[in-house]
Order: sequence, then C-alpha cells, then structure tokens
Amino acid sequence: MLAAFQRVEPERRIELHISPGIVADADPQLVAIALDNLLGNAWKFTSKRAVARIEVGETKAYGVPAYFVRDNGAGFDMTYRDKLFGVFQRLHPETEFPGTGIGLATVARIAQRHRGRAWAVGVPGEGATFFFTLMEPQA
Repeated sequence: MLAAFQRVEPERRIELHISPGIVADADPQLVAIALDNLLGNAWKFTSKRAVARIEVGETKAYGVPAYFVRDNGAGFDMTYRDKLFGVFQRLHPETEFPGTGIGLATVARIAQRHRGRAWAVGVPGEGATFFFTLMEPQA
C-alpha cells in the first residue's frame, strides 16, 4: 500500500516497520481498506518530517488482539479524540493536510462490522497511534 504513495513522492524518506506474523480472522477486503486509510493518514501526516517513521503492529487490548498503525507525524491533541472517527471531522485545516474527513470513520465502521472498535492516542508534533480490534472484548 505504501509503495503506491512512494511512487507518487519518491523523494520522501520513510522508515517502515511491519511486525511479522500478523494475522486476523476478518474480511480481507475490509481490513485492506482500513489499513489503506490508516497508512494513507500516516503518510499524509508525516509529510513534514525529514524522515517519516511508520509502524504496523499487533498488541493486546481489552483481552483481544489489537492492530495498530503508529507514526511520528503531526499528532493531535487528545482533547479532541472523540471527534477523530466522526464523518467529516477534521483536526487539522485542509490547507495543511488535505483529505475528505471520512477515512477514520471508515476504519471505525469496519472495526464495528467485525464487532470491534477503533481508537487513537496522539501528542501534537510527536505523532499518533491508531488502533482497531476485530472482535468483542473478553468479559
């Protein structure tokens, strides 16, 4: 997925780390769309970095596997985290970072369709990590 972005901006320096062995029991097309949106955001919001760092990995949250995309980009103020996954909600001006405002809402809907959820943590100027699960938390 990032290869397409790299072809458009071949001068960008990216450090990409993808954890080996990530597997999920999910609709592969929907998960590909979710990852495409998250990686696209990571690419976009690291555009002002001399060297962008993007990581894709898996951890545990709420007792189930949680998948994440982490970057060292613009980040965001956690005060506004509840707006992130709403349709047409933007935390950065379109003049600074273009986009439609539907990518993260799409990620959240895909997670919900799989009985999971999506959330994020960020620090302005330091980057963000976007997580999603694909099943209900264990009780």
